Amino acid sequence: MQPPAKGWISLIRKSLNMTLRQLGDRLHITPQSAHEIELREANGTISIKALSAAAEALDMKLVYGFIPQDGSLEAMIEKRARTIATKIVSRTATSMKLEDQENSKERLSEAIEEMTQELKRELSSKLWD
Repeated sequence: MQPPAKGWISLIRKSLNMTLRQLGDRLHITPQSAHEIELREANGTISIKALSAAAEALDMKLVYGFIPQDGSLEAMIEKRARTIATKIVSRTATSMKLEDQENSKERLSEAIEEMTQELKRELSSKLWD
């Protein structure tokens, strides 16, 4: 979800028909400083502390968190484990091919799947190297 171009503070303030002076009064700052807070949010340089204060001034609650790009932590781990498993199996397959002991594509796929499951079970910090 993309934040509004001018930021949430500005959008909510305007939706409530609240002026910069009114927001500034609630934050105990000048209207210009309230505007600067909105600008800092819009360009991504605002602190969590300032966001929290602005939320409170708007009678809101700040909710902060991380959402995995792949939809879930499980999917993220699966993707990373599969990437590493593919690299490991590919290196081994290359060595075996050079020794004239090449595996079939089906066997390579099975090996990647087995390695992926093993890496997921171990959940080693090496997944993130």
